[in-house]
Amino acid sequence: MISGTLFIVSAPSGAGKTTLVGRLLADDPKVRHSVSFTTRAPRPGEQDGREYNFIGVQRFLAMRERGEFAEWAEVHDNFYGTSRTWLEQRMLEGCDMMLEIDWQGAQQMRRQFPEAVSIFILPPSIAELERRLRGRGADSEDVIARRVAGALGEMRHVAEFDFVIINNDLDVALGELKAAVCASRLRFPRQRARHPDVFRFLEQD
Repeated sequence: MISGTLFIVSAPSGAGKTTLVGRLLADDPKVRHSVSFTTRAPRPGEQDGREYNFIGVQRFLAMRERGEFAEWAEVHDNFYGTSRTWLEQRMLEGCDMMLEIDWQGAQQMRRQFPEAVSIFILPPSIAELERRLRGRGADSEDVIARRVAGALGEMRHVAEFDFVIINNDLDVALGELKAAVCASRLRFPRQRARHPDVFRFLEQD
């Protein structure tokens, strides 16, 4: 029986998802980061098997053909995918897995893993989202405008998620993310899977 929980975290660019997930992973050793496969080249500082599993296009397509991906997408001429087998094996071992993915990928993952717990990170306002994007100093005004428009489209899917965290204060949002993880672990199916000896009484006549 699978005793681990899959956590799916989505957010528009600039909402603080990567920072929040990174801090949670640093604080909670029971949660592991799900490492996706991609055909794009590693960026400076990235390591194979840490940020992504970097593979060639032909290998990716072969894996896709064999149905190995729980979800996959093509973004800016590069492929990205999440291994169903790898995730299932980790959760069978009792690991909680955390996957950062967009809302479309989240829809695919929920179809494959209906017991997954989904969490959406919202910015406190569109104005604050724009401020954060400008603060990066990496994008032109046109790019920022496109990112904001894209963020509005993504945020319209917020009602599809189990938990919603408004990231106005990073420490508060981190506490809420930890609370969502903790509450999910306390659900009856998870507790029964992780502590079968405690629930043996349910098997008695």
